[in-house]
Amino acid sequence: MAKELDELLDEVESKFCRPDPKGLGMAERPKGCGGGILSNDENGAEKKENLRSTERFKKEDDLDSLISEIFEEPNFDKKSFKLKSKSSGNTSVRASIQGLGKSCSPVYLGGSTAPCGIGTTTSQRVCDHLRCIACDFWVVTYDDYLWDKSCDYLFFRNNMPEFHKLKTKLVKKKGARAYACQCSWRTIEELTDLQSDHQLHWVCGKH
Repeated sequence: MAKELDELLDEVESKFCRPDPKGLGMAERPKGCGGGILSNDENGAEKKENLRSTERFKKEDDLDSLISEIFEEPNFDKKSFKLKSKSSGNTSVRASIQGLGKSCSPVYLGGSTAPCGIGTTTSQRVCDHLRCIACDFWVVTYDDYLWDKSCDYLFFRNNMPEFHKLKTKLVKKKGARAYACQCSWRTIEELTDLQSDHQLHWVCGKH
């Protein structure tokens, strides 16, 4: 009887008095053992955080792989793409410069019947893009007009390049062409090489 009572007490003690290592993970710990924190919740939160980190790193790796695959495509050449863009732009710029960089050589003056354009030794055309390097004015021309003999430096200095003021000294003459900048003026009727008039500081302003 005493033996059976001892076994019964041991069983009760083992069930109700001794902490169950397996049960502590699922129930609240005794207050004396660190106070009311569920170890199962801690383990779950840690697992979730580790899972998020793993997924984030995986996405970053996938993105890096995708970018690498794009640049490794045989039809995608970064260097050739940049070079083509630059070369096409340079070509258009060079074409524009070449189109605006032609000068007359020699430079011709002429009457209203002489054709205008780029003058050469084989194509004697009158330059219609003259510029004066002395006063830095473009040279104006008026076909079938000549300058009156009363014109002087102050007249052109004060009235260039306004035609309504200049026309007071223009006289009609068929076949003539009146030239003027702010410091010089000429009436030309025949084809003339500009170099033959050493007093003029006119040059071809390029076509």
